Amino acid sequence: MKVAIGGPLKVAFRPWVEGLENIPAEGAAILASNHLSFSDSFFLPAVLDRKVTFIAKAEYFTTPGVKGRLTAAFFKGVGQLPVDRSGARGAGEAAIKSGIEVLERGELFGIYPEGTRSPDGRLYRGKPGGLARVALATGAPVIPVAMIDTEKIQPPGKVMPKLMRPGIRIGKPLDFSRYQGMEHDRFVLRAVTDEVMYEIMKLSGQEYVDMYATAAKRQIADAAKAEKEQAKKAQQEK
Repeated sequence: MKVAIGGPLKVAFRPWVEGLENIPAEGAAILASNHLSFSDSFFLPAVLDRKVTFIAKAEYFTTPGVKGRLTAAFFKGVGQLPVDRSGARGAGEAAIKSGIEVLERGELFGIYPEGTRSPDGRLYRGKPGGLARVALATGAPVIPVAMIDTEKIQPPGKVMPKLMRPGIRIGKPLDFSRYQGMEHDRFVLRAVTDEVMYEIMKLSGQEYVDMYATAAKRQIADAAKAEKEQAKKAQQEK
């Protein structure tokens, strides 16, 4: 997949990279990145020599039919693991378990602390469960990563990507060994997550919003719905 996907991506989009020396040549590490676009999970592995394993929703792997099988093969090929999001805590616990397994094999594990793509290009509050718990449970260093301009390549709703150069800034590894064994302390989890998000903010230059991206998406959706209903009502009154 690095040849079939990574090669053409690098030739077509020519992504620039800073801080590549911060990726260890071997051994476990967590790559914690902002999340601007669906393509983030392809551009980052494309510029690295090592394999990066991300997690993806199980629906990508279980859709029936020819298209579903091709989609599943594609996501497996680019190193993504299926996570069943059913149940009250299904997604979080499955992500943590998957991350620990990847790191115990001495590999690179990629995670988006925001939990979902940014709805407007700003950086949102990191969720304290997955990233911090995996880091403290394994002792693996956390490497902050900033994706730059990937949301401009293929905005939501656009089928054809725009040819432009995205950027990737890779920060220095963060060591959280001082919190070892405290992965169930919610204050420690919050502190670890906030420290990582601060480093991502410095690398990306994004405006930081102290709320979860999922909540922001709901607000945007509610506002759009209200605007649509208001326009419909105004049309009816004419």
